Amino acid sequence: MKHHIAIGLGGNIGDSEKIFAEAVECLKQGGLSSVRMASIIVTPAIDCVPGTPDFRNSAVVGDWEGTPLELLELTQSIEQSMGRPLCHSSRESRPLDLDILLMDGLCVSEPTLTIPHPRMCGRRFALEPLAQLEPDWIVPGVNLSVLECLKRLENKERMEN
Repeated sequence: MKHHIAIGLGGNIGDSEKIFAEAVECLKQGGLSSVRMASIIVTPAIDCVPGTPDFRNSAVVGDWEGTPLELLELTQSIEQSMGRPLCHSSRESRPLDLDILLMDGLCVSEPTLTIPHPRMCGRRFALEPLAQLEPDWIVPGVNLSVLECLKRLENKERMEN
């Protein structure tokens, strides 16, 4: 069965543009088809150790014929091949981070994988690139589009500032 999927890309070590391009090629070689990538945005490091450099973020969408866990295996193997240690803290710098954001309208809850990504709707660096590609995609469990989630987050940020 073919699934329409969205993956967030992030990194703050090395040439992110080159690393993201290599990661997209690896995703294609691993079975992702009809791939489109958003532009790269620069965002400050959030919830990271002090002095962590800014991150580069983007998103890709495409079609996947495997299972959610097979996609997780692929993304983790690509991260490792690009220099990310198997055991790592989310608070540390890294050359590549691949997060499965959405898969069709599925909700997945496994010990190693949750879809939709549980923190996606609170992260501008995930929503903004994804909204470039799929603004009308409804986020399961939230029942708002990606663009509506982004606007809600922007309003919340404005009210906090």
